[in-house]
Amino acid sequence: MDDQQLQHWVERISLRHFSWPFRHLASFNTRLRACGGRYMPKTGKIEISWSHWESFGEHEVEAIIKHELCHYHLHQQKRGYKHRDVEFKALLVKVGGTRFCSALPRAAEGMRKRKIEAYKYRVLCNGCARQQLRKRFFRVERYRCGFCKGTLTLQNV
Repeated sequence: MDDQQLQHWVERISLRHFSWPFRHLASFNTRLRACGGRYMPKTGKIEISWSHWESFGEHEVEAIIKHELCHYHLHQQKRGYKHRDVEFKALLVKVGGTRFCSALPRAAEGMRKRKIEAYKYRVLCNGCARQQLRKRFFRVERYRCGFCKGTLTLQNV
């Protein structure tokens, strides 16, 4: 699929689900990774993540397009178009858009690797016996427990 086909697809979804025309530009963006798409209020342009198209296909991208069209049409009508606005949430449910896009497989692997990183230190409270894992060294004699104000002990893990 290229940008011209995406443009026609967005226009059809806009007319079918919103009954309003889409009069601006829609295109793929190969740099979008953390989000499925974005709407730019200043230009009215919608960009869709090429990575989401490759990874998840038509069904996921259609839900992303509906999400971005909710931003677009509400902004064009000068109504609440941001994620926190009630009008946005109601329109999103009405048209069947997705609130959050699926995480890309490569991004999910990177998150798992960061969580697996080993902690080097365990900080124990001598008063309430709470423990905290830390990656970086710090001088425990300068600090106290945040819960009971007891002294701390640092151990290697």
